[in-house]
Amino acid sequence: MAAFIDKVKIKLESGRGGNGAVAWRREKFVDKGGPAGGDGGRGGNIYFVADENMSTLLDFTYKSVYKAQDGENGQNKNCHGKNGKDIFLKTPVGVIVRDLKNGKIIADLDAHEKTILIAKGGRGGRGNARFATAQKRAPQFCEPGEAPVCRELELELRLIADIGLLGMPNAGKSSFISKISSAKPKIADYPFTTLVPNLGVVRKPSGDGFVVADIPGIIEGAHQGVGLGFEFLKHVQRCRFLIHVVDISNEDAIENYKKINAELKKYSEDLASLYQVVMLNKTDILDADYIKKTMDDFKEFNNDVFAVSCATGDGIEEFLNHLYKKTDEIPHPENPLKIEYDDGFDDNDDSEFHVAKLNKNTFLVDGGKIRRLAGVTDTRNIQQMRRLANILDSMGVYQELKKMGLKENDTVMVSHIETSYIGDYETNY
Repeated sequence: MAAFIDKVKIKLESGRGGNGAVAWRREKFVDKGGPAGGDGGRGGNIYFVADENMSTLLDFTYKSVYKAQDGENGQNKNCHGKNGKDIFLKTPVGVIVRDLKNGKIIADLDAHEKTILIAKGGRGGRGNARFATAQKRAPQFCEPGEAPVCRELELELRLIADIGLLGMPNAGKSSFISKISSAKPKIADYPFTTLVPNLGVVRKPSGDGFVVADIPGIIEGAHQGVGLGFEFLKHVQRCRFLIHVVDISNEDAIENYKKINAELKKYSEDLASLYQVVMLNKTDILDADYIKKTMDDFKEFNNDVFAVSCATGDGIEEFLNHLYKKTDEIPHPENPLKIEYDDGFDDNDDSEFHVAKLNKNTFLVDGGKIRRLAGVTDTRNIQQMRRLANILDSMGVYQELKKMGLKENDTVMVSHIETSYIGDYETNY
């Protein structure tokens, strides 16, 4: 049986867009053939896809870094670069995706085959053929490809179930789920037999069914990490309602019931407000008068109380009929998660730049877009150098440099390109 992993951290990087090309038609008998530089290809996207055939995030522990393919650079003869291949990462149904940078929940994969774009590939740069006009027939420049999107994410699995089972250890939750479904959880007479959540599918007489989640028992002090703490309570947050399983043979049955509800409230007000039905278990070892008195005592706290024996099956059928009715009446909680689809998740704009004064007369300009612009600039071509200077000016680079004391004839390092500043919009190289 595969290990149950319900939380992982991963890193993603979409594909970088390919650079455009500067090229020219060179064909026999074709005079002044004109620009023929192709566009760069789009970088690969990264998607998450929910798959109901997966039950754990174990695969992401073996590989936690994913990189999509970069787009190819443009070529001559107007040949465009090839787009990078997209990546589709499969996750179990019920996974929520949190951006570690800002703490926002940015996706909820709550349905089979639900697909979310999580990192958009960079757009390919345009080749010089795209810049030809009637006035400028021979553009000597192209565009760089857009940067990739880099993200650090936390994936958290919250099981999709209709009913959640709560109760103290050894109350009989695992016995109950094994009785009403084909699930075969480990059952023993010691605390914390159940160490991971178990799911069981119950078939109704009508033919459809519902899913029951057996959650490891919580005890008093769980909010402080006592026992297994609250580690698995997230798996019942999507449930329609809860079954509170109580060991009726325990003399502290009512106190245990109160303690569990108190811990539930400390974890989540929303979870504590879910409808509960009380299942009093282990009636096979008690007399009828004691069972009736205990049921009456519990009805002071909850009107829906049922006495059953998971060992003999006594009372199970009546209890199931009640569950059939409630699963039809009670819907899943609406919008249990606050999804904050951040506007920047598909934004490849890395136009931020950094300026530094290296010495009295030398300044450095760096940044993602700066490096890519410099990478497609031919320092031997005056048109390309002027275009680079114009873009830097429109980005506010020279304005920032002047605040730092930039003067005429000072040296400006634009990534690896060394220029001399001789006034607005002009550089020597």
